Amino acid sequence: MTTSNLDVLAYGDSPIGNICLRRRELLASPGTIVTEITVDHMLLMSSYHTASERALSSRALERHGGTDGLRVLVGGLGLGYTAQEALKSEAVTRVDVVEFLPQVIGWMKNGLVPLSDELNSEPRYSVIEGDVYAMLAAPSEIQYDLILIDVDHSPDEPLADANAAFYTEAGLRRAKEHLRPGGVLGVWSYADSGPFADAVRAVFPHGEIAPVEFDNELTGEEETNWLFLADND
Repeated sequence: MTTSNLDVLAYGDSPIGNICLRRRELLASPGTIVTEITVDHMLLMSSYHTASERALSSRALERHGGTDGLRVLVGGLGLGYTAQEALKSEAVTRVDVVEFLPQVIGWMKNGLVPLSDELNSEPRYSVIEGDVYAMLAAPSEIQYDLILIDVDHSPDEPLADANAAFYTEAGLRRAKEHLRPGGVLGVWSYADSGPFADAVRAVFPHGEIAPVEFDNELTGEEETNWLFLADND
């Protein structure tokens, strides 16, 4: 469906609401085309601002400091920018992505998002349908050097009630079992969260809460997203 500057590429029901993939030209910046995912008509993610999604990978990799053989788990495929950033590192030998929504996986596989060609042709990249929180709550079968979570709006505003258990001390302790010694956990959020910061510091003594600031040209304001980073010492 196309309406003036907006193309609806896919639309349908999902367990978290009506999910839509759309492409549009920004009225405030003619000629600039962005791809967006919305849930119940609310913006979930956009290809226009990707600094914090990419920083989730780059800062976690820098914090880890490993030079080869790194295996990365990404919770939430989205538009693929967290996975893409991890794959830029020659130290990374595999990126496993767990995505809850089959529609999102299909959009990537079928070439509907900007990074489709790049990720689909990358032999180190793998994506499966599943619940990353359920995976991290279960006994570990594989341990990772980096676990990067970009699923919910924030720890205090999860997309599903069941996700909230991950953001507790008990949830983090279970997730920690999936990290190799010296591994790094990274969690993206659009807002700071004191309770989650306390839980991170209780489970990971060397946790860090790092802001990612960027200029939003559409609003003319500086915005801040947040990364919660922790070492499995």
